[in-house]
Amino acid sequence: MTPAARLQAVIDLLTEIDETPRPADAVMSAYFRARRYIGSKDRTAVAQTAYAILRRHARLCWWLERQGHPPTPRARALANEILAEGKAAGTVKALFGSSKFAPDPLAPEEAKLANELDTHTLDHPQMPESVAVECPPWAEEPMRAAMGDRFAVEMRTLLDSAPLDLRINPVKANRESAIKALARAQITATPTQWSPLGLRVQGRPPLGAVDAFKDGLVEIQDEGSQLVAIAVAPKPGQQVVDFCAGAGGKTLAIAALMKNKGRVVACDVLAGRLKRAAERFRRAGLHNIEAHPLSSERDPWVKRHKRKFDRVLVDAPCSGTGTWRRNPDSRWRQLGPGLAELVPLQANILDSAARLVKPGGRLVYATCSLLPEENEKQVAAFLETHPDFTVLPVADVWAEEGAGTPPAEGPYLRLTPARHDTDGFFAAVMVRKAEEEPVEAADGEQPE
Repeated sequence: MTPAARLQAVIDLLTEIDETPRPADAVMSAYFRARRYIGSKDRTAVAQTAYAILRRHARLCWWLERQGHPPTPRARALANEILAEGKAAGTVKALFGSSKFAPDPLAPEEAKLANELDTHTLDHPQMPESVAVECPPWAEEPMRAAMGDRFAVEMRTLLDSAPLDLRINPVKANRESAIKALARAQITATPTQWSPLGLRVQGRPPLGAVDAFKDGLVEIQDEGSQLVAIAVAPKPGQQVVDFCAGAGGKTLAIAALMKNKGRVVACDVLAGRLKRAAERFRRAGLHNIEAHPLSSERDPWVKRHKRKFDRVLVDAPCSGTGTWRRNPDSRWRQLGPGLAELVPLQANILDSAARLVKPGGRLVYATCSLLPEENEKQVAAFLETHPDFTVLPVADVWAEEGAGTPPAEGPYLRLTPARHDTDGFFAAVMVRKAEEEPVEAADGEQPE
C-alpha cells in the first residue's frame, strides 16, 4: 500500500470504530478479516497508526477545537500526521487526492486546518493537564484521589502500549522448556519480574501459529492478571469457583496451579464466552474445569451450593481503567455500564458470591481498575455488612506460597503500570471465619 492508501485505511478504520458499539480491537479484527488483500506489514502499519490516534484522542481534539474544526476521522488523521508524526503540512496535503486509493481531496477548510497546524507539535503549554495525560472528565476526580501526586506519572504511563506477556502452563511446561520452545519459533522471551509463571515476549509475534501456543505450553495473560490467580492460592484437590470467568484466563491459571486435581467451576452470565473458553481449556490439557452459565449473580445455583467451596474468585466487571494501555478507546467510549451502575453491581455480585465460601475458605475480590470506588471502598463496604469475613494480607498469602515479597503496600494487591509495568489490578483476599467446634457435653448433659 502507498502512504496515501494507508492513510485512507486509517480513516476508514477510525470511522468504523466511531460508529460501531464494540471495542476497538474487535472492530479492527473484523475490518482486516474483511480485507484479506491487505498484507501483514500494511495491516501492522495501519493498526499502529489507528491505535496511536486513539491514544492521542484528547490532545488531537484539543487542537481541532482550538482551530474550530470538528474532530472527524479525517481531521484527526490529518492532525496526527502533522502534530504527532512531525510531517510538513505540504507533505500531508499532497497525500489527499493523490491516487485512486488515496483519501478524497481536502476541502478548503481542511487545507486551512493543515496550514494552521503546520510546525506545531502535539503538546502545548496551554493544554490542561487532564488533556495532556488523556484523562477523560468522568475519571479525573477518582483518578486523582487514587494516585495523589503520582497522577501525571501514572496517566502518562497509561499512554504507552502494553507489553505482551505469556503464562506458562505448569501442567505441560516450566519456564526453561517454554523459553526453548518459543526460541525454536524465533521468539525471544524472558522471565517476568513478579510472576513466577510469566514470560515477557519481545515484539508482537503471531503466536497463533506457534507450536508452543497451539500445544498449550503457554497462554497469553498479562503479568498482573497472573498475580491475581496466584493470590487465590488454590491447592490441588480443592473446590474453587471463578465467579466471573469471562474468557477463562484466570480459570486456566487456577486450574493449572491445582495440577489438574480438584474442581474448578467457571461461571459467567455470558454463556457464549464460557463456550469459547472451552477450547482454551482443552488446549491446555486441563480436565478439572467445568463451565456453568448463570442467569444472573443471584442464580439459584449459588444458593444450592452455599458454603461448598474452598476458594471463590470474583473478578468483577469494572471500569477497566487499569487496561487503558490495551484499550485506549475505552477512555472515551462507554460500551457498558458507567461507574454509577458498576459500583452497586459489584457489591451485589460480591455479596452473592460470598455465599459460596465455606467456613475457613477464602473470597478473593479483584478488578482491573485503579479507582478506589471499585476497590478499597468496595471491600470496606462488604466487610461492614459481612462480619464473618476478615482480610488476609497479600504478604501472608505470598509467604504461604513461597512466592517471596509481593508487589504490595498494605494488605491488598495494588498494581499500576508505572510502578509495576503490568496492567492496573486490585485484589483483596478475605477469609470466612471457621465455625467453632460444638462443645462436647458430659454424660447426661445437654451441650450449650
